[in-house]
Amino acid sequence: MTYSDRARAFAALHQPGDPLVLYNIWDVGSARAIAGAGARALATGSYPVAMAHGFADGEQVPLDYVLDNARRIIASIDLPVTIDFEGGYARAPRQLTANVRRLAETGAVGLNFEDQVVGSDRIYCLEEQAERVAAVRAGHADIFVNARTDLFLKEKDSSKHADLLTEALERAAAYAEAGADGFFVPGLSDPDLLARVCEGCALPVNAFMRGVTLAQARQAGVARASYGPIPHTRLMQVLAEHFQALE
Repeated sequence: MTYSDRARAFAALHQPGDPLVLYNIWDVGSARAIAGAGARALATGSYPVAMAHGFADGEQVPLDYVLDNARRIIASIDLPVTIDFEGGYARAPRQLTANVRRLAETGAVGLNFEDQVVGSDRIYCLEEQAERVAAVRAGHADIFVNARTDLFLKEKDSSKHADLLTEALERAAAYAEAGADGFFVPGLSDPDLLARVCEGCALPVNAFMRGVTLAQARQAGVARASYGPIPHTRLMQVLAEHFQALE
């Protein structure tokens, strides 16, 4: 199967109401465990990759390390893999395109690309981020670009999330026009608001499953369900508990 075939097969897994479940992994061992449990695809999370390898989150893992880790994971399993690519490890469009080309060379068929200015509390303005999404798309014609908005994550008061829907949908439309394939709304956990995003967005919607059940995600029309740092955090807790229970 060619790269393009694998990428198209991965894209086809995004079905509104029947979401692709991505229980995020961080290395070969976690990839093999989730693949063996019946996953249809795999996704790394930037936080667990960073924590598992001794770095802080927020593009603190060197890009070469991220790419090498992706290459090892992809070589170890026979499933499509998408990589949390944070802000693309660059601001300038030309460098973003070059970085995505390098990512595609690992065999990754997808990537997450966020609109926050990494390491700050700011979000790129709509026009600049649309240009950045277009630059990511230019990196490879077939790679699945999951464009993430951090609007809801940055607003900690969930009672204000409804007020952000108009801007979120404007960003979704702009990112789609720039070449995005999916729209990721981490931090949005109200099922009714998720449904409104799904209804108003032309792209398949990705929900972060903190405070959201799979049943709620299905009913809302979500096409992709991601767990981010949750699997790694839970596993580390279990590991510590097992040690503490030793006699």
